[in-house]
Amino acid sequence: MNRTSHVKQILRAALAVVPLAALPGCTHGAGAKAEEASTPSAAAQPVAEPQPTTEEARQFAARVNEDLKRLWTRQATAEWIKSTYITDDTERNAAVVNEEVMAYLNQAITQAARFKDVEGLDADSARMLHLLRISSALPAPSDAEKRAELATIAAKLEGLYGKGKYCGKDGKAPCKDLGQLSDTIAKSRDYDELLEAWNGWRTVSQPMRPLYQRLVELSNEGAKEIGFSDLGSLWRSGYDMTPAEFEQESQRLWTQVKPLYDELHCYVRARLAKQYGEDKVPAGKPIPAHLLGNMWAQEWNNIYSLVEPYKGQPSLDVDAALQRQKYDSLRMVKLGESFFTSLGLKPLPETFFERSQFTKPRDRDVVCHASAWDVTYDNDVRIKMCIKPTEEELVTIHHELGHIYYYQYYHTLPVLFQQGAHDGFHEAIGDALTLSITPSYLKQVGLLSELPKGEKGLINLQMKDAMEKVAFLPFGLLIDQWRWDVFSGKVSPENYNQAWWALREKYQGIRPPVERTEQDFDPGAKYHIPSNVPYTRYFLARILQFQFHKALCEASGHQGPLHECSIYGNKEAGQKLQAMLELGSSKPWPEALEALTGQRQMDATPMLEYFSPLRTWLREQNKGQTCGW
Repeated sequence: MNRTSHVKQILRAALAVVPLAALPGCTHGAGAKAEEASTPSAAAQPVAEPQPTTEEARQFAARVNEDLKRLWTRQATAEWIKSTYITDDTERNAAVVNEEVMAYLNQAITQAARFKDVEGLDADSARMLHLLRISSALPAPSDAEKRAELATIAAKLEGLYGKGKYCGKDGKAPCKDLGQLSDTIAKSRDYDELLEAWNGWRTVSQPMRPLYQRLVELSNEGAKEIGFSDLGSLWRSGYDMTPAEFEQESQRLWTQVKPLYDELHCYVRARLAKQYGEDKVPAGKPIPAHLLGNMWAQEWNNIYSLVEPYKGQPSLDVDAALQRQKYDSLRMVKLGESFFTSLGLKPLPETFFERSQFTKPRDRDVVCHASAWDVTYDNDVRIKMCIKPTEEELVTIHHELGHIYYYQYYHTLPVLFQQGAHDGFHEAIGDALTLSITPSYLKQVGLLSELPKGEKGLINLQMKDAMEKVAFLPFGLLIDQWRWDVFSGKVSPENYNQAWWALREKYQGIRPPVERTEQDFDPGAKYHIPSNVPYTRYFLARILQFQFHKALCEASGHQGPLHECSIYGNKEAGQKLQAMLELGSSKPWPEALEALTGQRQMDATPMLEYFSPLRTWLREQNKGQTCGW
């Protein structure tokens, strides 16, 4: 499933200028306040003294928090409107607000550097200044014209994605949007029909290439002005370690999980060869990207029926139960909320249900990509989705509510602390709770009539989970690997697409189903590229969710295999979770991790433990197969 980031991360990251892990913010003064908000308040201007004092640094940090709360609120409001009413006017309005935020951040970050070496500064203020320095996912140049150009480009890129449609090979057929094309990819088993839907969506991204190239140039210029070698270096600085150390850390985690992915890949490829023929899916070669049930081949759960280990087991078809019981979007969201309140966490505010977008409006274009928001950074929480009655959407709702509950518990902190401990934490919270959506839980809430039985039932269930959670891992890693190389200049604009597919093959074992050229811009067909949302967070979240899950299960007193644990209804686990949520980003992430898990290093072994039954089974099935690619 295509888990979406919370919009503090998406807005700060995704929308042209929002802090790396924080989310959309509040609605305060516009109009007369606009000019005042475009630069740091007068009191925050640097003082012409060679040695700033600790008190000056503390006051500066406090004032920046006030300014940013006002600005990020205006920005989040503009972005919410743009995402839920896509028009040229709303895009232009968002671009103007984003430009103001860019201007403010540029100046505030520059001024913050003055306090870098102040001694004796309290820990909170020092951390705020650090988070400020890395807060912009899209830093703009100080030049006003370039800043305006970058804001306009960012809005146009997301608009191209949000309004994208494919109108057939002749341009005259009924046009289909991403949701309709994705339905084809998910449900069709016709090779050529899948190919047309896959290729059709990638016509939407072709016009993005020159805009994206310019975005890279301008944002790199902005990153250099605030002391980073390029935008990728800035992004990798958000993990309480050096950019180089973080790159090594992400590769270390990938090395832990790669054997499990390789075993799944080998098994799935053999099953696809039976479905489509070995001429189309040859052994020992990458899998054609359009056959895996997802527009980006990032998760493979939609083709579970093709790879199901044991037929005839009790149905795991939650979709049918949701539709049979006439679940609508509100009822699905209420079911998700009830999971969180069962842990002793507080219910959602009424405004959440009044202001969220749960369904796709009939009268206008919207961005359906699921996201979570706190529009005022003051518990004005909302989700934006186009919910359908499917299990995938139900799990996505739980994921987005994970963001919402994080917001709810840290919204009283200064706005610079209103983020996850690092951005992967925000994504992992909801995912960790979805691991408790076990068959026993689904039966308890009436969405399964029978539980899987014995080893066959267990292997079916683990295969279904792995097709989403394990299959995603290399994709979650390579998105930013590609961008880091683009931002650093290692990949030039003339090789955007070639480098993209080289990484897809290296990490995923996936290949394009038809020849691609540099006339194409296939990275732009994935939301997070045109919207400039850092993506490694999702990879980290897939690792952390199992680490969180294991710790919560231990807190709940669970005995037995990790994959059988559900913390639903356990207040002790809820208290452990709440203690971490309340920290926001006020402490370095190892401290937040330790508060929940007792560990200070991210670790993928709980994921391997969770899937150990499936892994043993896969090794047996893959005997005699030509694995790898």
